Amino acid sequence: MAKMLTPRSRLIERWVVRESAWCARANRWGRIARFRRLMTWVSRIGDGPVWYALMASLVLVDGMRGLIATLHMAGTGFVALMLYLGIKRWSRRLRPYERDRRIEALTPALDRYSFPSGHTLHALAFTWVAVTWYPMLAVVLFPLTALIALSRVVLGLHFPTDVAASVVLAALLGTASLSWGPTPMI
Repeated sequence: MAKMLTPRSRLIERWVVRESAWCARANRWGRIARFRRLMTWVSRIGDGPVWYALMASLVLVDGMRGLIATLHMAGTGFVALMLYLGIKRWSRRLRPYERDRRIEALTPALDRYSFPSGHTLHALAFTWVAVTWYPMLAVVLFPLTALIALSRVVLGLHFPTDVAASVVLAALLGTASLSWGPTPMI
């Protein structure tokens, strides 16, 4: 006997189908060799190296102020990590390539589940804090963060809603960290 779908579950099902189609389209772009290499590279630096290099540079270039900004970024990053791990354990959302045969994982996933995008969460949380301390970094960090978020969908590792939810979480976390963290000395 077929299970009856409620209006809410039908709406959710339609959304999942639509989102998979968007993800499949983005993933096709990733099969263009040069674009895939760019997206893979952007995703890899989003694993951490760019943020570690930024934090080290802030300390080297700006001394104690850079150290305080770096500690603020690191603290925000730690909270983001705990939030990310807890939500992943709770949501257990399969990755796009596991749910839709049209989508191929163009680089290996770092963990099991899709929701939320840890790369996006961390990139925007770090950017939020760094730009508060050093506004001139916005011209580099916001486009880089957008590319990191895009790369996760193109590479077949995240749905657009994984990325969108991470943007919201990072904005909330970044804003909260400014209220409990050190105040940038402009």
